Amino acid sequence: MNSEEILDRIFDGVLRGDTRAVIAGVQAGLAAGINPQQLLDDAMVEAMEEIGHRFENNECFVPEMLIAARAMKEGVGLLTPHLVAAGVKPLGKVVIGTVRGDVHDIGKNLVRIMMESSGWEVVDLGVDVSPERYVAAVQEHHPRIVGMSALLTTTMPNMKLIVAALERAGVRDQVKVMVGGAPVTQAYAQQIGADLYALDAAAAAEVIKVLAV
Repeated sequence: MNSEEILDRIFDGVLRGDTRAVIAGVQAGLAAGINPQQLLDDAMVEAMEEIGHRFENNECFVPEMLIAARAMKEGVGLLTPHLVAAGVKPLGKVVIGTVRGDVHDIGKNLVRIMMESSGWEVVDLGVDVSPERYVAAVQEHHPRIVGMSALLTTTMPNMKLIVAALERAGVRDQVKVMVGGAPVTQAYAQQIGADLYALDAAAAAEVIKVLAV
């Protein structure tokens, strides 16, 4: 196979969630001397972006996105040592979590997948995350972005408490705060002082592209 065929094989493998095809394609690409960054950007990242567009257009759904992400994760695992050796660094670090009192994580997990696919290093705090844990994570990891998710209207106010906690700790101006979740709106994001709002996981990846420069 030539380089274009190898890239197409990886791309199609991610789209179909075919882990074996992705692994075989990455191995073939490395053996053929294709730049690891090209294998990542021109095959896997493009495939996840395509999945994101399909998701936005209701042409695929959460299960398909998760399967594609699993296949990509295996491919990235093979590429990582080669990327590190080549001096490739993440675009930046993101801390994400579902706010205190809320244990829903599918949306948050999809956001993590899309961000990692776009080249960001993600620190996932999990669910039911208190303002104090967010502050501690910012102080420890020094991220560029802090992401919060809420699926319940009753837990949405905790987003405002987290923003306030970041301000009290003196770290609010060090990060961009992004919020999202089913009941969250652009108006609410502005109301609580968040910098960024994303309707869904695909939108989150698009929103933070402006910070990748």
